[in-house]
Amino acid sequence: MSRRPLLAAVVAVVLLIAAVILAFAIGRFPISPGELATLVWAKLTGSAHGLPPTAETVLFQIRGPRVVAALLVGAALAAAGAAYQNLFRNPLVSPDILGVSAGAALGAALGIFLSLDLWWIQGLAFAWGLGAVAAVYLIGQAVRGHDPILVLILAGVVIGALLGSVLALLKYLADPYNQLPAITFWLLGSLAATNLGDIATTFVPVLIGLVPLWLLRWRMNLMALGDEEAKSLGVDVVRVRLAVIGAATLMTAAVVSISGIVGWIGLLVPHFARLLAGPNFTRLLPTAVLLGAAFLLLVDTLARTMARIEVPLGVLTAFIGTPFFIWLLATARRSWQ
Repeated sequence: MSRRPLLAAVVAVVLLIAAVILAFAIGRFPISPGELATLVWAKLTGSAHGLPPTAETVLFQIRGPRVVAALLVGAALAAAGAAYQNLFRNPLVSPDILGVSAGAALGAALGIFLSLDLWWIQGLAFAWGLGAVAAVYLIGQAVRGHDPILVLILAGVVIGALLGSVLALLKYLADPYNQLPAITFWLLGSLAATNLGDIATTFVPVLIGLVPLWLLRWRMNLMALGDEEAKSLGVDVVRVRLAVIGAATLMTAAVVSISGIVGWIGLLVPHFARLLAGPNFTRLLPTAVLLGAAFLLLVDTLARTMARIEVPLGVLTAFIGTPFFIWLLATARRSWQ
């Protein structure tokens, strides 16, 4: 029996634990691993801990929700990226290929432009993200006689370009002193404003999206062989594709609505997970989830500590992701599957 799956699991878990400890340890008010263990144990048992009240406030009210949000967003984007790459048999596919990020960006910008509350902004981002992918899928269903995967990708590019132009118009019309900076900051991605309410409302869609991906894991392996091969082996290609697109889109729209646009995770992390665990989706999905959570948590920790002002997540993921992706291309096998 190959030791590769076990090694991949160990690497992913160790990296995730290290990322969590580092995220709590670094900051203007550092919390050591011992203090972290003491606070968590005291919270679970209801006993006194003898540490300053500030430590408990930082852990459970400030840093804790942000750490959980980073884990949730990173895991969802990585899982969606792994599903899309497997489904479309394309190593360059990411969760925003069908326009979900463009739709969410337009929805959030519209909410900011109309001076709506944060809940409305997040709700519009979520709804427009789902709506953009729904429009792409309807176009794919309406256009017959072509490769369905190619049609979906091209429709995603077109719809994304259309929504991007509307977003540019909103930015042009927005108040340059209040609305435009808020729109720009949201588009660059950040977890600074996330709270327990955001996590609670986002966790359910992410869980709903992960369940069908796991249940369809063996069919995903067959879908990677191509439509004709999958059909010959008894897979209902249309239904599986619809279920996977719906699940991945639901997760992506949910997390993007609270974090803004955070690129590269859905593209980069599945490649690294495939390098560790192999192309089998049964092992690839959990590995990508763990690595995606760890990666975004590390990036978020760097974003809030590397300078006096917080650096947007989208900027850091691009700076880190570009050279790392080039390294993966240079060291990985020629065949990505």
